[in-house]
Amino acid sequence: MNETVDRRIEILKILEGRTKPISGTELAKIFDVSRQIIVQDIAILKAEEHPILSTNRGYKLVDENNCRRILKLSHEDEGIEEELNTIVDLGAVVKDVFVNHKVYGTIRVDMNIRSRKDVKNFMATLDSGISRPLKNLTENYHYHTLTAENEDTLDEVELKLKRLGYLLEKSI
Repeated sequence: MNETVDRRIEILKILEGRTKPISGTELAKIFDVSRQIIVQDIAILKAEEHPILSTNRGYKLVDENNCRRILKLSHEDEGIEEELNTIVDLGAVVKDVFVNHKVYGTIRVDMNIRSRKDVKNFMATLDSGISRPLKNLTENYHYHTLTAENEDTLDEVELKLKRLGYLLEKSI
């Protein structure tokens, strides 16, 4: 194996052994590389589908047993980016979006949006005109399943979305 691959394996081992996030700067010191190298390593690990959450406190492996909450939301198309950025900026993950259509029933789509980069990519796809937001089928009403490392994070997301006027109700 080469040094880069070995470092990425070691990063995963460090993340697996921690319950709290570790900063890119701290990882850079451990491996005696620049923080930018760590950012690149994390991006590659995420692309390889390792469940790494980027928070304002650092990096953490996403535990599939994390806290989970479903929120019912509503906003115009112009609010999509703000809604998603609010969620990821506060440290939660948007697992999916779903609507309850009167004819077709529940229509659910996996999203797994974890970062502003994911939001940007999602918005670029919408802006391309390939399709329209799922919420447009139900007059802007939609649900998101969110996960986070703790209930406090989900409470903070819920409060911020309520202040923005997007939150209709907490479902689960």
